[in-house]
Amino acid sequence: MGLKKMLRPIARPPQLPLPPPLSPLPNPPLPSPPPDSSLPAPPPTLTVTPILNSQYHRLLNYLKTHLSPPFTPESLLHFLKCKLHHHPSFSHYDFHVFTWASSVDSFRHTHSTFHWMAQTLALSHRFHHLRVLLDFIASNPCPCSDSIFSCPHTEPIFRFAIHAYCKAGKLDDAVSAYRSMCRLIDGKPNVAVCNIIIHGFVKWGKLDRALEFYDEIVRVRVRPDVFTFNILISGYCRNLKFGLALEMFKEMRKMGCEPNVVTFNTLIKGMFREGKVEEGIGMAYEMIHLGCQFSNVTCEILVRGLCDKGKVSQACELLVDFSRKGVLPRGYDYFDLVDVLCGNGDDVTALGLIYELWGKGCVPSLISCTVMIDGLRRLRKTKEAWRLVEKMLKEGMVLDVMTFNSVLQDICKMGRTEEANKLRLLASSKGFEPDDMTYKLLVNGYIGEGCKMEGELLVNEMLDRGFIPNLASYNEYMNALSTCQRHSTRCQANILDHT
Repeated sequence: MGLKKMLRPIARPPQLPLPPPLSPLPNPPLPSPPPDSSLPAPPPTLTVTPILNSQYHRLLNYLKTHLSPPFTPESLLHFLKCKLHHHPSFSHYDFHVFTWASSVDSFRHTHSTFHWMAQTLALSHRFHHLRVLLDFIASNPCPCSDSIFSCPHTEPIFRFAIHAYCKAGKLDDAVSAYRSMCRLIDGKPNVAVCNIIIHGFVKWGKLDRALEFYDEIVRVRVRPDVFTFNILISGYCRNLKFGLALEMFKEMRKMGCEPNVVTFNTLIKGMFREGKVEEGIGMAYEMIHLGCQFSNVTCEILVRGLCDKGKVSQACELLVDFSRKGVLPRGYDYFDLVDVLCGNGDDVTALGLIYELWGKGCVPSLISCTVMIDGLRRLRKTKEAWRLVEKMLKEGMVLDVMTFNSVLQDICKMGRTEEANKLRLLASSKGFEPDDMTYKLLVNGYIGEGCKMEGELLVNEMLDRGFIPNLASYNEYMNALSTCQRHSTRCQANILDHT
């Protein structure tokens, strides 16, 4: 039988109630995209358009060239994936070809063609055709289901479609697909599929329906897992029903499901929102008792919650206690707390907190140290800032050049230019790139302290690095150094603006 003769009666086959795939009649339009900004619009090549006569004959010739019957599911899948999918004119006719193939007497779709077609329709937002496809799978299952067992790929196919429906807000279609899946598979559905639907209801503001669906899966003895309860607890908290969230937490424990860090984070955040600060802290210590590890989010919720309530000192004590107990995450950045302390003028407490946590292995971030140094300089605590910079460099943390130069300037003003230069050398060994201002500050410090030889070495180094633009500037530095005397009283040479 010729391909053209087979394609002509593309009218709806008895076993597949689809629109004629290669008919010149207009196809039903795509549904409008859902109101979810995270979902991309379907590409132009995947929009469904009427098949014109010229396109019809071109498609016939294309099929005749690449997919002449008899063909197998593997050859059809190769054609759809590698040929039709990348064709600029025919890629949007993939479902038409899929439909036509099901009408060929010698051909039968398998889970491989079902899975690819379901993914393609879902990703291109052709939800009407996706629903038709799932109905066809229900009435024409994969050949793997010819035995006493169902095809093990049925559930993953429906799971992908259900996820797409929930993401698009088509929750009724998702539930319909779920019920159809349950009739096809052996045994109970995987709880992960149920969680997708529950999350969809919660995401789209339908908490009551999420709870109804939860009750339904419990009745059919699908065992909820920690993700199920986390979704419902989060849904209660988002709807300001914290008491019911706690009841769900208790039900979770009664059913033998151990909470994880997400469960506790959700509850702690809800407690702080309700003004129950001590209960929230108590929940954190319950995490420690149960052996549940803290996350960075846990610490952020606690610190921000306490700071928002004006309990900054309690937040410091809490972090120190967690650190001593060894439960504070090593990657946790306590910048927010340092920033609040420095903003309140309590730089001494902030510095003590940094050293305490640092000593227990919780290294502060570079921005935390920068904020701390700025606060110490503001209070004229140069030695403390100097010590902190040294510790940072030994840990391989390099400051930005502006902050580093500010610290060098403060050290030079103390009459400790030699120590400032040693700090510059240490920083350079860790990857710090000094600029011309770095050298000017040090040379100016040596001039003020009468250190001629040390200053000349730095000036020559400036010359080698290209920081001295001309001979006049070089001579000016050297003249200033030649007139200075070691151990003289400090006479500040004003050469910073000469170049």
